[in-house]
Amino acid sequence: QGQVQESGGGLVRAGGSLRLSCAASGSIVSINLMGWYRQVPGNERELVAAIRADGTIVYGDSVKGRFTLSRDNAENTLDLQMDSLKPEDTATYYCNAYVLGSKSWSAVWGQGTQVTVSS
Repeated sequence: QGQVQESGGGLVRAGGSLRLSCAASGSIVSINLMGWYRQVPGNERELVAAIRADGTIVYGDSVKGRFTLSRDNAENTLDLQMDSLKPEDTATYYCNAYVLGSKSWSAVWGQGTQVTVSS
């Protein structure tokens, strides 16, 4: 069964940048959608950005123009470049992938990485 692992979170001042990385591994035949989501305690998990295997990207409204998503299909990795960070970007960021294993498609989530933006 496939799994994903995030890395790259941390503490940064407002206006700064961070880069998050996600690597998919395990028994994966193919990956369709990959994306980043974020969640603040007490709130629902929200889409940050996602990309399909054909390269189509969708960004959440609050991050458009500041965040850039990129994917390496050969390496099964997904990067999120976050620029011009704001305190409201503070959240736990989760990587998600819709993967084809040996028998079926399933959605897998990472454990999350914390991003904290100080004012």
